Amino acid sequence: MITAMKEPDFGQILDSFYWNLPDGMPGVWVGRLKGATNMDRCYGPEFFKRVFQESADKSVKHFLCGGKEGVADELRQAVASKFANHNVVGTYCPPFRALSDDEFKALGNQINQSGADIVWIGLSTPKQERFAQQLKKYTSVHFIVTVGAAFDFHTDKVQQAPAWMQQLSLEWFFRLLMEPKRLYKRYLEIVPLFIYYNLKDFISDNHPKVVQNS
Repeated sequence: MITAMKEPDFGQILDSFYWNLPDGMPGVWVGRLKGATNMDRCYGPEFFKRVFQESADKSVKHFLCGGKEGVADELRQAVASKFANHNVVGTYCPPFRALSDDEFKALGNQINQSGADIVWIGLSTPKQERFAQQLKKYTSVHFIVTVGAAFDFHTDKVQQAPAWMQQLSLEWFFRLLMEPKRLYKRYLEIVPLFIYYNLKDFISDNHPKVVQNS
């Protein structure tokens, strides 16, 4: 959300998506304050888990795209053992650099030939959303879903925050404690800006409206 405020082109990418689901509780709280009283969290790793569980005995085929080298293959094994889902038809771990159009086209062809129905992308934000935006030009799948750290969580490479911390919107703090060197700069910027932008937006929405009839 903060990146979308700072980078309008990224905001346009989010606006072009079919769904934008609230992965964290802070977004849910803001949505409820703005009138979406039935809004609830759709936690990426849990959403990933539920879809794989529910589709285990169905003909839905999955393609895993993301993570460091080898992580997607480990995840294929994890979903087979944890969720009894053996319908992963392909994996791909993108390099840290940006892919060229030819590389996206080759990946799209690989996905199309695999017969996948859903492509799961597990990269950091905003990289994964930009990646999905490019990839959709070259694929004919039904859904491309970005799920962030779900790949690392379900391969047990990263520990998830306890449920009570997630409910209190303290997952960011737990992750900061686990990876302080990597995350402290991000959260030092994001947390204050999230509060600032939403207070500013809330005040603007509740400002008296002037109607002129002339």
